[in-house]
Order: sequence, then structure tokens, then C-alpha cells
Amino acid sequence: MAGRSWREVKEALRAIAPICTAHDENGIDVYFLNARSGNNPEGGYRNIKSADQVEFLFTNVRPSGGTPTGTRINHILKPYLRHYERQIQRTGNPDDCGVKPVNMIVITDGVPTDDPESVIVSIARKLDKLEAPPHQVGIQFFQVGRERGAAEALRDLDDGLAQQGGGVRDLVDTVTWDGRDGSANVLSAEAILKVVLGAVVKRLDRRRVGLTGDRLAP
Repeated sequence: MAGRSWREVKEALRAIAPICTAHDENGIDVYFLNARSGNNPEGGYRNIKSADQVEFLFTNVRPSGGTPTGTRINHILKPYLRHYERQIQRTGNPDDCGVKPVNMIVITDGVPTDDPESVIVSIARKLDKLEAPPHQVGIQFFQVGRERGAAEALRDLDDGLAQQGGGVRDLVDTVTWDGRDGSANVLSAEAILKVVLGAVVKRLDRRRVGLTGDRLAP
């Protein structure tokens, strides 16, 4: 990712960081596919709260390398799931064990060089095994730029996950376009927050339906 796409992502995150911080004093954590912070095992830049902090990151990090989407998702969420599992064992309550739900926003302009689908399915099955609430983990994929291959890859990912069946939970929402109509689709903070909020509400609604069903069951 470089050029216009890199700038679009930066501007969107500059707007998002202070909005999220107004609702969560910890701000947001930013992870790059190939650049790593040395401050934590996951290589993330944590507690980003201001537009200036985002600007600093995007000034000092240079986009390079492939698109190891699945590997990076695994590196980020695996420690989270271990912590979540330990807290469930400690409290005995997957719904209220003191671990904040997480929404991962994945912004990409290219085709993954690995297999994110199998990683996401593994995470979904782990959450099912732990009886985690539907909103505990969400992953939202956004395409930036007009690379048709990126749009096709995200659609294939969405379709592949939908075909898994077997009751595996739906963690993923995708937003794509292919630019064939010439429309100026630009990534924005408003678009990202709208999709993330919609995904959270959707999963909370599923939880309410499940709880209602439990109460009515004989």
C-alpha cells in the first residue's frame, strides 16, 4: 500500500482516533502488516488517541512487503484469545469476565499472500468453544483504492466464510468496490465507524435473540 491509498488510511485514522478516545480512554491500537513496534509481542502501536499520533506513525512507517493478512490477524488475536480463556477459567463467566470486546478493522489494497479464511474460521471455532458472546470479536475488512483483485479477494473471503456452515459464528463484515463505474469511493472515518457500529449492533441483536430463545425453551 502506498501513495493515495496510504494517505486515505492515514486521514481516516486521524479522524477516528479522537472519536474512539471520547468513548474509550485507551484509544485505538494500530498494527501494520509488515512494520512492528518493539513495545509488545504483537508489534502494535497501542493507545493511539490523537490525530497527531496517527500522523507521526504514518510519517515514520513506510509501506513495504507482501500482504500476510491471515498471519497478522493470528499474531494479534491469538494472545487476546489466550487472555480471554484464562479470564473465563478464573470467573466462570464468558459474558462478564472483564475482557473488553474487540473490533479489528483491516484495511487493505491488495490480495492476501496467505490464507486469512482458515485463520478466521479457527478463531470463530475457538470463540464458539468458549461460548463467547457474539460481539466479543468482530473483524471488518475495508478495501482502499481501486484494485479489482483486492475487491475479488474480499468477496471470495466473505463467500468462503458464509459457506463454512456447521454453525460457525460470523465474525466478518466486508466493504468492497471495484471502481468500474468510475465513482470516487474514498475511505472515510464516517464510513468505517458506520460499518463497525452496524456490525456490533447486528451481533448484539443475535445475542438478544439467543437469550430470548433460551428463556422460552421448555
